[in-house]
Amino acid sequence: MAVYSSLEIANKDDSCEEDDGRPKRTGTIWTCNAHIITGVIGSGILSLAWSTAQLGWIAGPISMVSFAIVTYVSASLLSDCYRSPDPVTGIRNYTYVDAVNAILGPKRSWLCYYLQYLSMFGGCVAYVITASISIGAIHRSNCYHKQGHEAPCVFGDTFYMLLFGAIQVVFSQIPNFHHMEWLSIVAAIMSFTYATIGFSLGFFRVIENGSIMGSLGGVPQATTAQKFWKICQAVGDIAFAYPYTGILLEIQDTLPSPPAENKTMKEASKIAISVTTFFYLFCGCFGYAAFGNQTPGNLLTGFGFYEPYWLIDLANVCIIVHLVGGYQVFSQPVFAFIEGWLEEKFPDSEFINRSYTVKVPFFPTHLNLSLLKLRARTLYVVLTTIVAMTFPYFNQVLGVLGTLSFWPLTIYFPVQMYFVQLKVEAWTQKWIILQIFSIVCFFVSTVALIGCFQGIISAKLE
Repeated sequence: MAVYSSLEIANKDDSCEEDDGRPKRTGTIWTCNAHIITGVIGSGILSLAWSTAQLGWIAGPISMVSFAIVTYVSASLLSDCYRSPDPVTGIRNYTYVDAVNAILGPKRSWLCYYLQYLSMFGGCVAYVITASISIGAIHRSNCYHKQGHEAPCVFGDTFYMLLFGAIQVVFSQIPNFHHMEWLSIVAAIMSFTYATIGFSLGFFRVIENGSIMGSLGGVPQATTAQKFWKICQAVGDIAFAYPYTGILLEIQDTLPSPPAENKTMKEASKIAISVTTFFYLFCGCFGYAAFGNQTPGNLLTGFGFYEPYWLIDLANVCIIVHLVGGYQVFSQPVFAFIEGWLEEKFPDSEFINRSYTVKVPFFPTHLNLSLLKLRARTLYVVLTTIVAMTFPYFNQVLGVLGTLSFWPLTIYFPVQMYFVQLKVEAWTQKWIILQIFSIVCFFVSTVALIGCFQGIISAKLE
């Protein structure tokens, strides 16, 4: 739920308000694409070469295309739920949970609460891990350049996680989604930049090698069980890399109408997922083609590439800048929910309602600071940083986060809401197709989740 202080709303005249009393929505299909790409192309893209290596040349690309199709279908179903009961003229549902509550009822909305915010919290944890790896990679890249590739350039990630957490404490004071279009645009540009660098380095390594490495079956393992667990982790990593349903309705809430918000959102999803899939396939396939069975878990920080070191540094700087924005895309809905709940629970509290407008030099928007936001958001950043420091396992953590939320948030709730919203009767052709779609996705995500948990346990015991 997007939250605005009484001061913000009081300063708006009628001409600057929507029919629901909220500030005029100024989003476009392009800012929508920026939000989606910022939320989707993140830490997940860096693991796709490793995922392709585990699955092989047939299953790897097919898996990425399949998840792209699943994500688009899910996004299309969910975008029709922004308004209910009619997808064009109904009442707005500002968040995913609002939609579940309005269409499916309060009982299932509580399950959605926990899953959605757990998914967003987990996404922020993954971003802390990835950012620390990229900061450390810049340090190691310069060390290898100066001392040689065999030098013991090993540094701990704890300090880098704390540094990224400190940066997020500052950026977390951005009031809400409607004030961070500029950050999403910058982050989206960074996404394109480091993704382009990643697949370009892979492409030129393939040219340098003079051959395409890898095999149809992927990296061999000592036992069938080990191979199975690696496949599960790879599927989990791909599952983490695509869906953005947890933030889709918050993004859609930035769009004005006409045209109808669901129409714009579907078009934006089509463009964003197509662009994303293009980069995913290039990064995953060229990374695997370049390194074969030696493909690193993180394409730009695993040091399959050492030179040119300045280009590796540039790519990692772009990753870090992007992750600053990506962290905010996933955390702003959590902030809005916590603060909205507290404002509703304690409407007369001076601690909660008093705010101060601050202009920060070189910052493109005024910050609306309050003791509630400062303390609650800082505590949230601290918690994500602590969890990241406790479980700093890149591929395994991405896999668990991807599979844990994939089926319920990306498949189950959108399908069930679609049935109710469009009054789809049981045992009709459409009902049967979507139910089969849901069951298959449930089976895949369950098996992958088990494998990813096994990966984390194994890594923790090593």
